[in-house]
Amino acid sequence: MATATAKKLKIRPLDDRLVVAQCSAEEMTAGGIVLPDSAQEKPQRGKVISVGPGKLLENGERGAMDVSVGDEVFYGKYSGTNVEVNGEELVILRESDVLAIFC
Repeated sequence: MATATAKKLKIRPLDDRLVVAQCSAEEMTAGGIVLPDSAQEKPQRGKVISVGPGKLLENGERGAMDVSVGDEVFYGKYSGTNVEVNGEELVILRESDVLAIFC
């Protein structure tokens, strides 16, 4: 289940992993102060662009994924692996690293 973006990037997550395109970091505080790149925090929110087939269970079947392509998710600050593919910042996470799905 890959989107056009994931196909263009030629990346396919395995098992219960998913590929997330990070949202951009906040460049301005609520009070209007512009933050330099060094002061911006790593975003913990992104859009799912590709999901794997699901975790392989002991009985040989695949577990269903609760996260699907297009979902906007919130994940832990130090979760996943950051990769850059064709100049795009992506995070590869396990489904268990996802804390919430925005509705």
